Amino acid sequence: MKHYKYISIQLLLFCLVFAGCDKYLDITPKGKRLLSTTADYDLWLNDESVVFGLSPVNNLSNFLADNVDMVNIALPPVQAHELIYTWASQFSTDLNASPAFWGEHYSRINHFNTVLVGIDDAIGGTLVQKKGLKAEALLGRALEYFHLVNEYGKPYDSTTASQDLAVPFVTSNDVTQIVPARSSVAEIHKHIIDDLNAAIPDLSADNSANRFRGSKASAYSILARVYFYARNYTDALKNAELALEHTKAAMIDFNGTIPASNLISVHPDVIYGRMVIGSSIPSLDFMRSFAGNDLRVRKLYYSLDGYTFTQRGATQFFPAYVTPSFTYANTGTSVQEMKLIIAECAARSNDLTTALQQLDEVRKNRFAAASYVPFQSNNQAEILDEVLTERSHELPFTGLRWLDMRRLDKENRIGTVHRYDAQGNIIATLEPHSDRYTLQIPVQVLTYNPGMKQNP
Repeated sequence: MKHYKYISIQLLLFCLVFAGCDKYLDITPKGKRLLSTTADYDLWLNDESVVFGLSPVNNLSNFLADNVDMVNIALPPVQAHELIYTWASQFSTDLNASPAFWGEHYSRINHFNTVLVGIDDAIGGTLVQKKGLKAEALLGRALEYFHLVNEYGKPYDSTTASQDLAVPFVTSNDVTQIVPARSSVAEIHKHIIDDLNAAIPDLSADNSANRFRGSKASAYSILARVYFYARNYTDALKNAELALEHTKAAMIDFNGTIPASNLISVHPDVIYGRMVIGSSIPSLDFMRSFAGNDLRVRKLYYSLDGYTFTQRGATQFFPAYVTPSFTYANTGTSVQEMKLIIAECAARSNDLTTALQQLDEVRKNRFAAASYVPFQSNNQAEILDEVLTERSHELPFTGLRWLDMRRLDKENRIGTVHRYDAQGNIIATLEPHSDRYTLQIPVQVLTYNPGMKQNP
């Protein structure tokens, strides 16, 4: 992948936007000189700080989920990933460190805001090109706010969303401005939905040449995800169908030819791409939940115990070892995610025919063709359970499992989750409906914004 890199200012954003850091003022003029033409802004949207997903090396939010294990965790936990894994209140107390999640999202939001506030005055380019770049920036910003509201706001509840606090909605890249107050969960959702709907008319009809860039299908797919996690299953289904209707993307059949490239940007199943290195240690219970003829096990997981799943830590989700084309996991949207959204929404509305059809279209691409048997049932609860199981298998380390846990916890579908040391002793517990399902505002942010209210 060829990246077009400008001088990066994003890593400073958390202290700049939330601290008024003077160092940023020394860099801003240089950045403004770089971004003078429409072509500059176009290249700006190719920057690697944008196309990498949740944490550049691997997805730290995976450590929050119930499908991971950390056998040799330090006691007490010290490193950020260990503190995340044990659902600590804070993941770092270093006031000079960029806070996990918060800093990354606002860094990218600043990146997109730079386009939104500057593109109209850019030199050269047509009005259509400028509108298209503005639409892509709205789309990218919406995705970042989707993650923020689902990390620092309570799980969406239509009865309380207007009172539940989320995050500040920042629309400027002027770091001298006063930080806005925390918006409510409902307000952030409205901003996201409004931005996506505003973007759709000016987005490209096809992003097949580079799926890191936006398209109409990309926006519909993010809308589907937003509504899905707000448990608005009617609008989630509608937008997932629109995403599939407007995209040329298609699932990769694990029985057939695997893409030669490991670049997410050209993988045929990607609708809106964001990449992280695939690397996680799954729990034994999770690995034991796969069927024996599920091709994902040996194409995506590396095992030192012969795939018997008897030894903690012996199996790793690390596709680079077994199928290098899948080295990177897509934290953006895909055809299979949309099909699973449609399947779950249909199952919940008792449209069992549609639910089974969409479920089968995913599973037949993942199970050995010679032994594949479509799942059949006329029981709504059984079909919904099967869809949820398939979702956990297909989207395990894309950052969505933690969000699914938050969503399903509202329905009493997530039990108590434990963390264990190497000897099997419980070292941390996540109870149903725990306050830990909502991350605390990082201490670095509160230090510079003492009036900002902390989450429980």
